Amino acid sequence: MTGVFVTGTDTGVGKTLISAWLAHGWGADYWKPIQTGAAEGTDSATVESLAPGVIIHPPSVVLQAPLSPFEAAKRERRRIDLSALEPPATSHPLVVEGAGGVMVPINELALMIDLMVRLRLPVVVVARSGLGTINHTLMTLEMLRRRHVPVLGVVMNGQRNPGNRQAIEHFGGTPVLAEIQPLPAVTASMLASLPPPAFPCPGLTP
Repeated sequence: MTGVFVTGTDTGVGKTLISAWLAHGWGADYWKPIQTGAAEGTDSATVESLAPGVIIHPPSVVLQAPLSPFEAAKRERRRIDLSALEPPATSHPLVVEGAGGVMVPINELALMIDLMVRLRLPVVVVARSGLGTINHTLMTLEMLRRRHVPVLGVVMNGQRNPGNRQAIEHFGGTPVLAEIQPLPAVTASMLASLPPPAFPCPGLTP
């Protein structure tokens, strides 16, 4: 399986936008294994609207409440089985979007990082560019290293902040792959206007 796992330093940092950008730029498929907050809309629908040509694979688990997968499943009297989260069969590279950050609980034993270990895809960490991002990003990178999860790099969302970028690259020992400036509107045309990823999809010949 080729592709990446997209995680974030927190919820709401722009994982879905970056996932759509990567899938569009690489001609990759998109898969969100666990969708929470479905009562308010789904990330699959967002990616479909932002990158209409991308193949969307349905989530393995859909939960209504905008909570951690563990808590949302408990409210529906369900339990998420990690072994049941099998990636879809495809001949294309796959962009997998996680739910929240690396330490978000999936069930009473497993965290999102356990799913990353299981899927064995390199990780793209999506981070904010502003105040607080150094701490959150370095902690995320540290947890991934402790579990021997390969990290492709960091994508920063927001106004460019050279100091924060330099700190993440220096102390995190990880490249910042891209900096996505705030968009006037989050639409398919705006996404298409962004420069494609300047880094190749892992596993594919550039």
